[in-house]
Amino acid sequence: MFTLDILPHTLKFIKPAKTSRGEYAEKTAWILVLRDEKGAFGLGEASPLHDLSVDGKADYEAIVRALGPLSQGDLLDLLDRWAPGGPEALPALRFALHCAMRHYKSFDDTLGYAGSFSKGDSAIAINGLVWMNELDAMWEEAEAKFRSRYSCLKFKIGAHDFDAECRLLERARKMANAFKLEIRVDANGAFNGYEALEKLRELSRFELHSIEQPIAAGQGEMMAELCAQSPIDIALDEELIGFHPQKHGFYFQQIGAQYLILKPTLLGGLDLASEWVSLARKEGMKWWATSALEGNIGLSAIAQWVSSYDLDLPQGLGTGSLFVENFPAQTRLEGPSMRFNPLAPLIPHPVAQ
Repeated sequence: MFTLDILPHTLKFIKPAKTSRGEYAEKTAWILVLRDEKGAFGLGEASPLHDLSVDGKADYEAIVRALGPLSQGDLLDLLDRWAPGGPEALPALRFALHCAMRHYKSFDDTLGYAGSFSKGDSAIAINGLVWMNELDAMWEEAEAKFRSRYSCLKFKIGAHDFDAECRLLERARKMANAFKLEIRVDANGAFNGYEALEKLRELSRFELHSIEQPIAAGQGEMMAELCAQSPIDIALDEELIGFHPQKHGFYFQQIGAQYLILKPTLLGGLDLASEWVSLARKEGMKWWATSALEGNIGLSAIAQWVSSYDLDLPQGLGTGSLFVENFPAQTRLEGPSMRFNPLAPLIPHPVAQ
């Protein structure tokens, strides 16, 4: 039999993380601890975004406290019950449970994803994220990341004057052509439907790789029209939240986007993220994974999962350096690449006792 405990940890940002939806000064990460009768344990992190996650305001402590002893079958039943698309959907908590189950079975501080990355022998290429900020500060950050040998930069747009953002992207493009510097932008649904296509045409002057979520999620017909007409490839991000890849795949087939952005915390687990990868491949779409402001426990899990694939695109993985007091880090940056340290602890063991 197993028991589940959950422990809150406040992650305070070194500086506010801004998007076109608003900004974060702090967030709560929940450590989910799965234990058996002999004391062996597995850990996972539930780190929802309060304004974006399906379960962003759920009372995790009350939910976990009410469970009592659990068999292996009960754990599998929870994975079914907490999956997106159902009445008891708790995607971030499900992500944590799935990670804890894998951690428990792996008998070490990895999640059992075999490969050279988990052994510390290879690296994952990542994009250089330019956070929403004052435009001069965004330019300085972009220039610094380019000097640090990032070949892919991602800009958060949609909160400033559009013409000013275009001038910023024009300056970025002048640093290098599209063969040497890939530029992605993320609008976080900031464009209105009637103006979106015109803005996409304007943005196409800067030879962008792609744009994430140009309009708000839930407008499937309008998004399909944009995907069919846009001069820039479109990536779906928030559009996937609340959907199950097996139950709702047809909806995304109809939209016809070129890319899927996979955030396992928001999608409900690494296993469901893998099903989204399968759907993308079936429909001829490409994908990359993005962390969603998790602490180092969640980031480590996502990085190990990502590394199990043959990757041909830079991934959108966080660096773990956003927070004042994070968990111990198993990942580290070497320029524009992320490496894994298999000897680093997932978390100090007394926390899990």
